[in-house]
Amino acid sequence: MSEAKFIIVEALFPGLTQLDFTGPHTVFSRLPAIEVIVASAAGGAIPSDGGLVFAGTRKLAEIERCDLLFVPGGASATAAALDENFMIELRRLARGARYLTSVCTGSLILGAAGLLNGKRAACHWAWRHMLPLFGAVPDEARVVRDGNVITGGGVTAGIDFALAVAAEIAGETTAQAIQLGLEYAPAPPFNAGRPETAPAEVLAIVNGVNASIQPRRLAEAKEAATRLR
Repeated sequence: MSEAKFIIVEALFPGLTQLDFTGPHTVFSRLPAIEVIVASAAGGAIPSDGGLVFAGTRKLAEIERCDLLFVPGGASATAAALDENFMIELRRLARGARYLTSVCTGSLILGAAGLLNGKRAACHWAWRHMLPLFGAVPDEARVVRDGNVITGGGVTAGIDFALAVAAEIAGETTAQAIQLGLEYAPAPPFNAGRPETAPAEVLAIVNGVNASIQPRRLAEAKEAATRLR
């Protein structure tokens, strides 16, 4: 890395999933010679879908440039993709960024911004099928890189994603030191973190929850894709 600070902009929106954001932020904020800017379309306080509120975000329009643009996901990701002010600023920052990145359904937002056409991308397993609406190629890997686009799968994949990004911009030794400092050595109590491994009854429960919001999310995604065209 050069002596100049590497600027990361984390673009938040109301209703984001906090771990989509805070997992990567925890890694990014430990990188050397990095400036991390937490921003949103309106600036100020941004509520997450779990009730936590992130205060003091900067206005995206006030940020001149960034080296890495990061977008988390959340229950309102497809609604955010219809926020023209938010999308205009994402596209502007993306034009000068070296890396375009996301976690979970944040890739749907990158897609709606026209940044994933022909690119392989990760997404939460339940919503990955929406990526082709934006010309993206769904990839079920936990972390996916295609050129300057680096995307992570659902929620907890954000930590894996961020460590991969850390290795890219600061080297593997630094990334591993951050991993060790965080004691990131996952050992989940259940093998239910993927639809292929979860018990059938557990998968049915989650699919039932997702089915209740599927029509809204699909309609929003289709509208965003129409606007893109």
